[in-house]
Amino acid sequence: MILYPAIDLKDGQCVRLYKGEMDQATVFSDDPAAQALAFQEAGCAWLHLVDLNGAFAGAPVNGAAVEEILSRVSVPVQLGGGIRDIATVESWLSKGLARVILGTIAVRNPDLVREAARLFPGKVAVGIDARDGMVAVEGWAETTNITVLDLAKQFEDAGVAAIIYTDIERDGAMQGPNVAATAALANAVSIPVIASGGVSSLEDLRALKESGAPLNGAISGRALYDGKISIPAATALLKG
Repeated sequence: MILYPAIDLKDGQCVRLYKGEMDQATVFSDDPAAQALAFQEAGCAWLHLVDLNGAFAGAPVNGAAVEEILSRVSVPVQLGGGIRDIATVESWLSKGLARVILGTIAVRNPDLVREAARLFPGKVAVGIDARDGMVAVEGWAETTNITVLDLAKQFEDAGVAAIIYTDIERDGAMQGPNVAATAALANAVSIPVIASGGVSSLEDLRALKESGAPLNGAISGRALYDGKISIPAATALLKG
């Protein structure tokens, strides 16, 4: 399993939200590139970025901060938030992103996701954000009537690189991930699943690792900033 340190970008700053609420943002750094470099120097193998403003706007907003991060680090970087068309996918990949994450558009236009995965093999992931088991879109502002599994199953044969599964009620709440739901999803599809939301301790990472599901990795943000998880310890645990 891989640890993906999270850098959530809002108004050019590195923040964490509480349960996805934009008005409950804690600023951890006004220099996201320096934070990304610190994560790399601590030993992370990947970085996970989210353009929070972009998720609401439907187009990239924190592009300058993302490009600065890409210029400073050498580890692969994945990005979600505001990526809604093929041109934006291509633009980001041409700037050095290893993987783009398509969320809202996966619900609105699943054919576009399939097309992107065909055009850019191994470089397109699907972000599935859930509230009480139902998929949420538009920066989590709208909950649909589509279940997590129904959406995931649509992409089984599409060649997407991963599914990033986030339980919104756990995100930023430091209450632990939804291990059961994450494991159930990973066991139900052949696409690699990355756990997100609530990972706040080494015990949480151990629970995911020992869940009986073939998880690709886990995303953590606030716990890394608060010092509750160290990257070297987490990496050792997940590799062991």
